[in-house]
Amino acid sequence: MLEVNPYARFLDGRPVAEILASTAATLESLAEAIGPERIAVAPAPGKWTPAEILCHLADCEVAFGFRLRQTLAQDHHIMQPFDQERWAVLYPRITAQQALAAFNAMREWNLILIRNAPPAASSKPVSHPERGTMTFTTILETMAGHDINHILQLRKLASTQN
Repeated sequence: MLEVNPYARFLDGRPVAEILASTAATLESLAEAIGPERIAVAPAPGKWTPAEILCHLADCEVAFGFRLRQTLAQDHHIMQPFDQERWAVLYPRITAQQALAAFNAMREWNLILIRNAPPAASSKPVSHPERGTMTFTTILETMAGHDINHILQLRKLASTQN
């Protein structure tokens, strides 16, 4: 069994809502800092390009949004894991700007859901086949830690001069 939130170690003490609300602007800034000449260049063989990381974040926003909605709408819901490498097959055909636009729109939609979720939602349980019992709050914490993990990767790429 995997740990419930493998991204908990990335949480930095800020409120989760603040992290989630600031990610889109941070990603825009990092994409700009990386620049068009490096955004589609892998930092090493077998590693995702910055644009592919942005695609991954957009895909994860779809998955997280669905998980949040299923948690609210269904009792005893069992989440469906996904294979991120299989989802990534199409990433080379998607631009960083397309990925950012998709992420930004879906994140805003998810933030609207989060802000309007009833207070009882925070402790509503849901099951992940690989991680065990989670709650609506655990999903939010996972989203925030996942954001920070990839922001740190993109910051490193932005500061690397090729």
